[in-house]
This record gives sequence, structure tokens and C-alpha cells, in this order.
Amino acid sequence: MTSVRLDEETEARLDRLAAQTNRSKAFYLRELIESGLPRLEREYGIAQLASDIRAGRELTISHEEMKRDLGLDD
Repeated sequence: MTSVRLDEETEARLDRLAAQTNRSKAFYLRELIESGLPRLEREYGIAQLASDIRAGRELTISHEEMKRDLGLDD
């Protein structure tokens, strides 16, 4: 089980939405997490990769090397 503290305004908005739609707050929290988690995973993954590249923990090749390796030299 996970608990989340929300500021008063957010809590009130969630309460209103749940009341208007006869759904639970937990339903909407699950919806938000499930729909937003892929974006967060992608964004933080990109940030981690950039950090690893800057720190030399991830190997890269130049554009010219990539073109040569793929046989795309003109």
C-alpha cells in the first residue's frame, strides 16, 4: 500500500471529481499514475542516459562513424 499527501486545493479538486462522477478518489489516483508513469519513466531515463554520457559511463560514436558503420557514406 502507498499513501500520498496532497495539498488542500488538489485534495478538494479530487474530492469534487470523485463526487461528481460517483467514482472513488483511488480510482482517479490510479488513472493518473498509470497514465503518467510512462512519461516519467521516459523523461527520467533520458536524463539518466545524458548523465551517464557526460560522466563517460555510456559509450557514444560520432555521426560520421555511424554513417560509415551503416554504409551510408556518399
